[in-house]
Amino acid sequence: MNLDNQPWVTTLIASRGDAQASASRLDLARARADEREPQLKAFTFRPDHYDGIGGAAAKPLAGLPIAVKDLIATADMPTTYGSPVYAGYMPAEDAAIVARIRAYGGIVFGKTVTTEFAWRQPGPTVNPWNARHTPGGSSSGSAAAVAAGIVPLAVGTQTLGSVIRPAAYCGVVGYKPTHGRVPTAGAHPLSQSLDHIGFFANRVDDVALAHALFVEEKPDALASIDAWRAYFTPRRPESIGVIRTSMWSRADDEQRANFDASIKHLQETGAQVFELDLQVDLPVIVDALQTILQVEAHRNIGPVAAEHPDKVSEKMKALVTAGAAVPAAKYEEARALQKELSAQSAAFAGGCDVLVSPPATGAAPLGLDDTGDATFCAAWSFLGMPAVTIPSGRAANGLPLGFQLIGERDADLRVLQFAAWAQQTLPAFR
Repeated sequence: MNLDNQPWVTTLIASRGDAQASASRLDLARARADEREPQLKAFTFRPDHYDGIGGAAAKPLAGLPIAVKDLIATADMPTTYGSPVYAGYMPAEDAAIVARIRAYGGIVFGKTVTTEFAWRQPGPTVNPWNARHTPGGSSSGSAAAVAAGIVPLAVGTQTLGSVIRPAAYCGVVGYKPTHGRVPTAGAHPLSQSLDHIGFFANRVDDVALAHALFVEEKPDALASIDAWRAYFTPRRPESIGVIRTSMWSRADDEQRANFDASIKHLQETGAQVFELDLQVDLPVIVDALQTILQVEAHRNIGPVAAEHPDKVSEKMKALVTAGAAVPAAKYEEARALQKELSAQSAAFAGGCDVLVSPPATGAAPLGLDDTGDATFCAAWSFLGMPAVTIPSGRAANGLPLGFQLIGERDADLRVLQFAAWAQQTLPAFR
C-alpha cells in the first residue's frame, strides 16, 4: 500500500482501469489489517471476500478499500451502531454514502468501531501511536484504521467533534464538510441538526478526493492527472484569522505552544495573521448545542434506551434523560440561534480567507474510558462550517498534535486548498 505519506489520489488516477492494481491495493489492506488489528481493534467486521473488484477498476475510486463507521448502514455487513441492542443487525439497504462509494467503484473494506450511538461510551479501539491512550471518538476505528496504514480513506460522522478530534489524536487528516452537504440518510441519527458525514486520510489531497465525489459529485475531476490538478491545487491564504475563544485555558501547554508555532511558521510565508473574537461567546454556543443534542438524542435513542435499559450505557441514559427534561421553548430558542448564527458564517470569518484553531485541548489523553474534550470543535459543528485538521507535530510523549482550519459555509473546497498548502508548509509530522 502507498504508505509513504504521498497523496493517494494521483496513484488512484494513474492506475484507473488496472484491475490488478485494484486487487493489489485490497491485498495490501488485508495484510496490514491482519498485522495491526489484534492490538488496534479498529474494526467490528471485515468480510472474508470482496465482490466486484474487477468491474470497479474503471471507475473513479478504482477498487479503493474504504473503511466505514459502524454507525452507517451496509446491507451486506452487520451494522450495530456501537450498541449490543443491534448485535448482528443487517440493514435492508445501504446508507446514502455507502451507495455512492459502491457506485464510484470503491470497496467497503469493513466496518469500524464507533462509540455507542456516536456518544461517549467507547469501544475497544486503541490509539495507533500508544495503545494506552484513546484514539478519540466517536469515529474511533475510522481514524485509527487510516493512521495504522490499513486503508487510505475512511468515513466517519461528527456531531460535536467526532471526526476532527480523533483525526488529531491519531495524527491524520480529518475533514468535516459543511452541514448537510453529504446526505446522512442511513447513518443512525444522534442529533440531526448537528450530525455530519466526514472523512479521514493521511493527506488533504485525499480527503479532497472525497469532497469531489461525495460533496460536489464531480467524478470528472478524477478523469486524469491534469483534470485533478485543474480542480484541486493547494493555495496559500492571504489572511488567516486566529480563533482562541474564551475557553483557551482548556488547551494544555503543549497544544498552545504547537498552535502558536504553527501560526508563526505560516506567517513567515507571507500570510497575514489576525487575532479574532468568536462574535458569540463559546459557552453560549456550547449551551445551545447541548440543548439541541439532548432533545434530539432523546427523540432518536430514548425509545431504545427505555426498551433495553440493560443494554444501554449509563452515559447514554444520562443524555436521553437530560433531553426529556428540556422545555420545548428552550429547544426552539437554541435552534433559532443556530439558524441565525449559521446564516452569518461569513461574519465569523471576519474578512479572513480562513480561520484556525486547535482541534483538541492537547494530545490523546491516557486511558480508554473517555474519548476526549470536544470544546474546540463545538462551535464549527453548531454553525455547520467546514473544518479540516492536519497533523502539526508531537507532544513530548510522542503522540500527535493537530491544527484546525475552518471556513465559511459552502467554502469547503477553498478550505481544503488552504489546508493542503498548510500541510505542505508546516514541518513534516512523520
